[in-house]
Amino acid sequence: MNSKLFFLFALALLLATIACTNSSPDQIRQKTAEETAAIKRDTKAVAQGVKEGLSSKRSVDLNKASKDDLAALPGINSLKADRVIAERPYANTHQLVTRRILSEDEYAQIQDRVVITR
Repeated sequence: MNSKLFFLFALALLLATIACTNSSPDQIRQKTAEETAAIKRDTKAVAQGVKEGLSSKRSVDLNKASKDDLAALPGINSLKADRVIAERPYANTHQLVTRRILSEDEYAQIQDRVVITR
């Protein structure tokens, strides 16, 4: 949705800029085609980057992760990362809840991104 709004805004800005210049209709058409192609290309690149960012969820091992790795998880701040480290070792990831480090809601945000390896 945001990429469509961005595209429309950029196109409107382009057309307003072109309308203010003293160019022939052919030059305006050419410039509009070039700028529209550039906007489409950039919009596709942004969308691809967002898609890759959302799909590249890296797993974090609760028993081995650094404080920075833990703090990078959604809803985990520096203090909670310290508590996770202080309570090591873990037998399973749900112990974050049973040991009252995280609430069920907080755990639900990260459960697919945390693992325990032995």
